Amino acid sequence: MSLLPDSTEKQSPLTRTVHAMLIPWGVFAQEIGLIKALEKVPIPQRCGTHSPQSKVLEFLVAILSGCQYLQDISRSAHPLDQDQAVARAWGQDSWADYSGVSRTLNVCTAETVDAVRTAVVEISRPFIKQEIDLSLQQEGVVIYDGDLTGRPVSKGSTTFEGAAFGWMDDGIRFGYQAALVSVCSPTYGRLWLSVAPHPGNTISSQQVEAMIGAVEANTGLRPLRRDDLLTERIKCQRTTLQNAQQRCANGQERCQTLLAKLETTTVELIRGQAQLTELENKYRSQGRDEKPYSRLAQIREKVGVYERRLNRQCSQLVRARQTLLRQQARVQESERTLSTLETRHACFLEDNRDNHSPIRAIFRLDAGFGIGENIALLIEMGYEVYTKALHHALTQAVRTLLTPQAVWKTVAPQADMAVRTALRLDFCPYPLNVGVGRFHYPDQEDTYTLFLHYGQTPVTKKPAEWFTFYNRRQTIEAGIKEGKSVFQMHHLKVRSQAGLAIQEQFAALAANLVRWAAHWLHERCPTAQFPGAQAQVSVKHLVRVAANTSALVSWQSENSLLLRFDELSLFAGLELHLGQDIVWQLPLPLFSSDYFAPS
Repeated sequence: MSLLPDSTEKQSPLTRTVHAMLIPWGVFAQEIGLIKALEKVPIPQRCGTHSPQSKVLEFLVAILSGCQYLQDISRSAHPLDQDQAVARAWGQDSWADYSGVSRTLNVCTAETVDAVRTAVVEISRPFIKQEIDLSLQQEGVVIYDGDLTGRPVSKGSTTFEGAAFGWMDDGIRFGYQAALVSVCSPTYGRLWLSVAPHPGNTISSQQVEAMIGAVEANTGLRPLRRDDLLTERIKCQRTTLQNAQQRCANGQERCQTLLAKLETTTVELIRGQAQLTELENKYRSQGRDEKPYSRLAQIREKVGVYERRLNRQCSQLVRARQTLLRQQARVQESERTLSTLETRHACFLEDNRDNHSPIRAIFRLDAGFGIGENIALLIEMGYEVYTKALHHALTQAVRTLLTPQAVWKTVAPQADMAVRTALRLDFCPYPLNVGVGRFHYPDQEDTYTLFLHYGQTPVTKKPAEWFTFYNRRQTIEAGIKEGKSVFQMHHLKVRSQAGLAIQEQFAALAANLVRWAAHWLHERCPTAQFPGAQAQVSVKHLVRVAANTSALVSWQSENSLLLRFDELSLFAGLELHLGQDIVWQLPLPLFSSDYFAPS
């Protein structure tokens, strides 16, 4: 079968590529404005044969190809920088050597990272907005998942900027952490909303507020703040502060009383020691012996009483001052908390005044985020919360509240759950639905996990659905695994902090772009079908196979091309015609799973 009519072949010679799927992805990137957006990114480097922006774009294309190491751009079996067809599809005359890409990434600054992040957010916003609108139409709620994942490096390395030791991959590792948030998408299954790199010693419980801020900034949507709950909490906090101040005042009074007693005892001791010295000299000069009940013995006994009293009062004063310091610290902490809550309340009132289209949203987080302050913050910000308790001691404490008559309902083949509704726990200012999950393993003792929930869903009535819904947050864990295995995020390709931040942004963008482009390609080429499409072509398959297979490319015009996979390809004979006569539009909600279905 001829690829093109003879006359067209003469006018448009064929070009071979070994990165076939990067061709339509490049056309798609041009159509959504991604390349133009990245060309505006400021990079403090002079322009040579290739502009710095072109080399940053090349870095993105390398990630899309599943490149393991940066040097694979030039030194792999099929070097990307030698593929002219891919360069043209991405609007470039040619690609730079990997060493040039490395130098450009090393000179990138925080300003560059901010510009890349802004470009990614602006390009992603229409797709994200459509999926959120679709979720609200179909389910009435948007579901976010958050997590923190490790990016370990060699513990002996000294060249990775900002790396630190921390808990990663169930152990102490040296490297970085990445805070990620995804949204459940009716069309694509999962889309990344935000990613932020951090040193390796970052812990999950400190990242919730930043993650929420990034999500709301990137989507422009938020639920109504629960300012009424915050008002009641502020009243309680004021009472707590008053009690702390009263205890502090009592502590200061006690310290002053003890100090006065100490001064009196010191004066009495000094006077008694003077009398003792005078009598000792007098007895010595007169040659008299000290009798048990003599004046000298009585004075000596009194001096001993004063010394013991002084030591006791000194110890009491030290303890009282230590207590006072703790009370003063509690007062300061209460004052800071009250100030934070009052500032938050003022912001919430303003947010609610400006929020003309509030949404209902759910945040699912793992146990690392499950401390009281994080849960309270999410509740006050209007989210429905699903998480687990961070500390095992809390799980044990709730277990003790369960009576022998507690009903355990099966939620999984080897798990059951006992629930309590609106239980008040000391670690959180708001009542929570709690579920004690009990897991059975052969030849092992049962293990327990505490599930926590706040929101309008009556989860305690259907524990099995609660258990299943919470565990669907494994979608973000699958996304993290996809990033490491498909887009090679377990290989950090640069060592500068700015370069690493750009790699994080591009890996998240790549995962989204592959999904967007699959639907776009299905709309543009509705008759093209991959062999074995019934099994659903995954993102992993698209990157590892389709983006690294050979094809022939024929440019019919500047914005129109024909891509045909060659005979040695898995998709032999498949033709994709990407012409300018078809205008790009956002993907429709209805989608056939037979074409490039998301993984």
